[in-house]
Amino acid sequence: MEDKVSVVIPVHNAEKFISETVASVLGQTYENIEVILCENNSTDSTKEILSKIDNPRVKVLNLTDVSDAAGARNAGVEKAEGRFIAFLDADDLWDKEKIKKQLEFMKERGAAFSFTGYEFGNEEAKPLGKIVKVPESITYKEALKNTTIFTSTVMFDMNYLAKEDIEMPNIKSEDTALWWKLLRENTKAYGLNENLVIYRRPSKSLSSNKFEAIKRIWYLYREWEKLSLVKSAYYFVGWAFRAVLRRI
Repeated sequence: MEDKVSVVIPVHNAEKFISETVASVLGQTYENIEVILCENNSTDSTKEILSKIDNPRVKVLNLTDVSDAAGARNAGVEKAEGRFIAFLDADDLWDKEKIKKQLEFMKERGAAFSFTGYEFGNEEAKPLGKIVKVPESITYKEALKNTTIFTSTVMFDMNYLAKEDIEMPNIKSEDTALWWKLLRENTKAYGLNENLVIYRRPSKSLSSNKFEAIKRIWYLYREWEKLSLVKSAYYFVGWAFRAVLRRI
């Protein structure tokens, strides 16, 4: 028996993209998967779209008691049945070989936590030619100044981790906070340097998004990691430099 992979997707007002995203998962060459769609109080036609999905590998959780992506992901993790759990955002796309290649990579290394390379796409998910390469592995201190781990590329082997280990905190940039916690607690993260994901970037509000990212990363340094002002400034400079490099 192949090991089952549970794909957890938080869904909120994703009417434009969710059908294409789900199709990219169901189209994987590795077929022993379950797709857990964690619908979180959408106000557009998302709920109607999800209600029409008729596939035994797809589960829809209609959540009314969570208010953010972290809570939606945590609810999906709780319901996951697979040995492996992968995260995917509702507007991103996977290469059809993504799960197969990442599983082989993790099993070869005995990895509990892995991530892959990815490529930026425009609002239509057309690749923009900017591919983000990832290191073979990353340490806690390296991750503080290099947020190369992208949520839609991450996969966990639950033979090595408990579900509470990958519970996301109820803060902004909850995904980065989780990676740092795992690395701080000596869970090694392995990078598969292949472009297996399209990161869809909306064309609007890029400047405001950058400002918000700066506020979030500073908050994480000071309030989540409890770093001194000097250390926070040091890691921030490294983070900013690499963030710019990823986008030029």
